[in-house]
Amino acid sequence: MNKLSLLLLVVLFSFTACKSSRLVNPGDPINVSYQKGVDKFEAGNYSDAAEIFEAVTRIGRGTNYAQDAQYYLAESYFMQKRYILAEAEYRRFITFYPRDPKREEVDYKKALSLYHQSPRYRLDQTATRKAIEEFQLFNSRYPNSELVPESAEKINELREKLARKYFEAAEFYSRTEQYNAATIYYDLVIDRYPESKWAESSLLKQIKTYNDYASKSVLSKQVERYNFAISSYEKYIQLFPQSPGRGEAESLRDKAEKGVKDAQQRIQQRENNQTN
Repeated sequence: MNKLSLLLLVVLFSFTACKSSRLVNPGDPINVSYQKGVDKFEAGNYSDAAEIFEAVTRIGRGTNYAQDAQYYLAESYFMQKRYILAEAEYRRFITFYPRDPKREEVDYKKALSLYHQSPRYRLDQTATRKAIEEFQLFNSRYPNSELVPESAEKINELREKLARKYFEAAEFYSRTEQYNAATIYYDLVIDRYPESKWAESSLLKQIKTYNDYASKSVLSKQVERYNFAISSYEKYIQLFPQSPGRGEAESLRDKAEKGVKDAQQRIQQRENNQTN
């Protein structure tokens, strides 16, 4: 950088440093201000560091100081647990400096920022789904990274949360006797998250729910719904043949088969009465 360029940066910095006057002295060269930010960061004063780095990124764009400041700005927000801001600044770093050697780390920290935004399972899970996508992209882009195992663990943890959300929704619909909705949500757990700890319970509960649904249905629908219970049992045996829950599943199947037989007999009896 020639002397004229450095002088211009000093002048520009003096105008933008006004809001950071207690941190950056007007007229400080950009390298001095950048070092102040680094010192604050290393001392654990991440709020002040973020303020300084934000000023450096605005004034020094196109310089190595701005590039490093952008990274530290994201890191400062991350260390403060301000994950929405951290994610935004990591994304900005990737946009401006896609070939930087720190790209792999930044990609992972971006995903990790979304991971930390993921709320309790009862709440909206948009951030959870985005975090899963980012971790999957990371694993695809850096298959040999030492962070891949940790990334895979995060994916599994987040998928468990989504599975639980569907499972709890199914439980609610079952308790309130909205049986069709309950079976749909149990199906979502089974089909989308078969590896989760909620899948087996969902399939077992689905068999019971179809039985309850059939028993409270009009006669013309009972056979079909009991047969759905039997189909769910058959899927259960295929997926969990050695499960301790097999005995319960077989009892529910027996109930469904009896329900089919009883409903068919009643239908036949009704038809005979109409014929006579």
